[in-house]
Amino acid sequence: MSHYHDGDDLKLLPELKRLAPDEFKGFVALDAIVGKDDGKIPRKYRELIALAVAFTTQCPYCLDVHTSNAKRAGATREEVAEVAFLAAALRAGAAVTHGALALKLFDQH
Repeated sequence: MSHYHDGDDLKLLPELKRLAPDEFKGFVALDAIVGKDDGKIPRKYRELIALAVAFTTQCPYCLDVHTSNAKRAGATREEVAEVAFLAAALRAGAAVTHGALALKLFDQH
């Protein structure tokens, strides 16, 4: 049995709230901006952006929530697939540019 990425872990959120109520409240408020329906960015795009971030942070809980929300907001399977590759391209780009930074740092040492 794996101790990682168990959906039942989310049942511990009330315990986190009890242990750090102010911080939990702040997180919930911040997290709520993804699900806004009255922002300039439409809900579907907010969820696709959230998915792209979840792909790069590799959060399975975020993947679960935002895949479901994106589908409900009208996203297609094709859009989800494209977002995966957009996220991969940006992640790869960051690796390459950090490679350039490493060369600069190497030369400085």
